[in-house]
Amino acid sequence: MSKENPEIDYISIASNKPKGKRPYFFKDPAIERVLNITMAIGMELAVVRERVDSLERILEAKGIMTREELENYVPANKDIADERQQWHSEYISRILRIVQQEMEELENPDKTLQDIADDIDKM
Repeated sequence: MSKENPEIDYISIASNKPKGKRPYFFKDPAIERVLNITMAIGMELAVVRERVDSLERILEAKGIMTREELENYVPANKDIADERQQWHSEYISRILRIVQQEMEELENPDKTLQDIADDIDKM
């Protein structure tokens, strides 16, 4: 569960499927997966980049901190590091959503989305 909103299970939400058939643009399913994962990352990154830029400009304009201070920030305690790790797990779940959904279509999937997220966290 997210610390931001403990009532939302983002890992479960990531496996939600849209109604209807998924559109495919390439004949090779592996290429299609890579494209979908890349697009998910691209969308996430675009939103984050815009928000970070806004925050940096506001903080700098108000004289609260410089961009250099932001670049050199180190988490002050384990709670902050744990919160970031939770976010990473949720993020990977969103990125690997397409892989999870395809695995669920198989009769006996080898791993759940949580297993995949846990494996990635161990890297």
